[in-house]
Amino acid sequence: MNRHKTRMVRVGELSIGGEAPITIQSMTNAPAADPEGTTAQILALEAAGCDIVRMAVPTVEDAGIFSYARARGSKAPLVADIHFDYRIALAALRGGADKIRINPGNIGEAWKVEEVARACKSEGVPIRIGVNSGSLDKKLLEKYGSPTPEALAESALTQAEMLETYGFSDIVLSIKSSTVSSMIEACRIVARAADYPIHLGVTEAGDSYSGLVKNAIGIGALLTDGIGDTIRVSLTADPVEEIRAAKEILKASGRWEKGGINMISCPTCGRTAIDLIALQERCKKMLESLDTHGRTLHVAVMGCVVNGPGEAREADYGVAGGKGCGLVFRKGQPAEKIPEEQLADALYHMIRRDLAAESGENHG
Repeated sequence: MNRHKTRMVRVGELSIGGEAPITIQSMTNAPAADPEGTTAQILALEAAGCDIVRMAVPTVEDAGIFSYARARGSKAPLVADIHFDYRIALAALRGGADKIRINPGNIGEAWKVEEVARACKSEGVPIRIGVNSGSLDKKLLEKYGSPTPEALAESALTQAEMLETYGFSDIVLSIKSSTVSSMIEACRIVARAADYPIHLGVTEAGDSYSGLVKNAIGIGALLTDGIGDTIRVSLTADPVEEIRAAKEILKASGRWEKGGINMISCPTCGRTAIDLIALQERCKKMLESLDTHGRTLHVAVMGCVVNGPGEAREADYGVAGGKGCGLVFRKGQPAEKIPEEQLADALYHMIRRDLAAESGENHG
């Protein structure tokens, strides 16, 4: 798939935009005034695979959270989420924030926005402009009548233009709405108009089920268009769930570049003669622990003879179920017939041995 060409922006040791891989973001929900709790969340997010972590910083005093987290082992770029008071953004920069997220419209007078832009430029720190349908400028609401995609896009582009007049161009744009179609169209408008890296997400999407569906539609539609350089799957749930969901969306849209296991499994039907649901769950849990050395391995776990052998042959590895047993496939060829209760273990050990052989390790 072609990818929308955007400028590259450095965030700490990572890059957003250009040819850089699409990054996954999340946000802590512990208050910055609780540095231990916030740092624990940051480290948990990093362990789950989060590339960039954002934190709400509501006061100047809270800006110390960045140095606190770094001193306790945090490695991911950390983003300060700033509203209303430009002095908090300046304090966050002094505290070690790798990126500042602002809505210039709620910062106040132009000189305050300029102060933030000049400080960020001096520190080499990018700015993410965040536009949400729930906090759109009143003038744009009067012009368009509601937070339409055109209003959201105009807000983002106008605010980026403001920063450019101050000589600041390390900009990432984020245009979010709780209405999926509005978010999609607003991002498409911005992508046609400018080359800023775009952060994708559906805001106020809901819980880990409904929110995942909305984000999968919104983020997935744009990713398959080639639009999007960094994503957050906003969920009313443990932030770690956002990382799991983001990985699945990137894999499904063909934008995942970090390797691992891509599981394919059938939905079951009346022809299924093995406990496929339990088999799929066991295979997934076991295979997630494997180090694929940066490669993506496609593994099919199929339940019957109609599509099973074909899907298993197309995958790198696979299982095609029969009556109380199944065939295990490697590189399109059936390797052995295994009793049902041994299928997951046989598949796991086959892949593990092959990976070890490729890397020169001896895992038996």
